[in-house]
Amino acid sequence: MSTFRYKLDFHYQQTLLYLVTLVLYAGIRGSFMEGTFTFFFHDPIVVVILFFFATALGTLLLNLWRARHVNVGPDRIVFHARHRERVVMLDDIEWIHIGRERLVQTAGRFQQVLIKTKGRRWAYRIRIGRYEREQELVAEIERLATKVPSRPMKRYRAQ
Repeated sequence: MSTFRYKLDFHYQQTLLYLVTLVLYAGIRGSFMEGTFTFFFHDPIVVVILFFFATALGTLLLNLWRARHVNVGPDRIVFHARHRERVVMLDDIEWIHIGRERLVQTAGRFQQVLIKTKGRRWAYRIRIGRYEREQELVAEIERLATKVPSRPMKRYRAQ
């Protein structure tokens, strides 16, 4: 069974960027007097930068704590988070669609995978770019997709 962990590199970059911005702004706006560095948090720009840094740090810590990953096996797909695990057996899958997401413009040929199961109204959605080893994940899901039907085509009636 192959395990694909959720990527956190964007969250690391975002947190680091806001921290560097805060340090640089503090260095520019702060002052050295008698060998000590003084900086006041009354500046509204500092408050805004601190808000963005705290939000980015909170998002990073939340995603680290959730520890999400997808396991793809020969007869199942397992969506795993810290407190929840959903197992989708190959027999329960109605169809699999590998394609693009209409409103998202990202690099890469495959952007999302939709998996419709028999006992669920809405399809599971795997955004390929959010997981490590994207090519391997697509290859594993394509291997599973050969065993189930593809997404049914929409038919439009002529009036």
